[in-house]
Amino acid sequence: MHTHPLLDTLRELELALQQPQRRSDPASMAALLHADFREFGRSGRCYDRASICAWLAEAGAEAQPHIWTQDFVLAQLAEDIALLTYRSAHLDADGMLSRHTNRSSLWQRGAAGWLLRFHQGTATEPFGPASR
Repeated sequence: MHTHPLLDTLRELELALQQPQRRSDPASMAALLHADFREFGRSGRCYDRASICAWLAEAGAEAQPHIWTQDFVLAQLAEDIALLTYRSAHLDADGMLSRHTNRSSLWQRGAAGWLLRFHQGTATEPFGPASR
């Protein structure tokens, strides 16, 4: 299957941000988040770069869920701005999905490469896993 190189790059960055060890390490997370990062979480809470890094670090790697992702779609809005949308869910040890969410990520390219500028999660109806 042929995909767009930028889609591949941003999908890999999204997947990196979902890894429990990275999520629990503030420096590792901050390296992929724009200085002006903001998030509107699935819960309705708002985060900035410092608060999301602190909140994830406080939870620790053991508390981080395994995340299933699928249906990535790229819209390149400018040479240095891209919108990535996808669906995610928490994946339990039995392979069951919960907390189904529509996701949107606005990525901005600068001197440090592609950084996540804005992220939003919106609860959605349950969906079945699709091939990635």
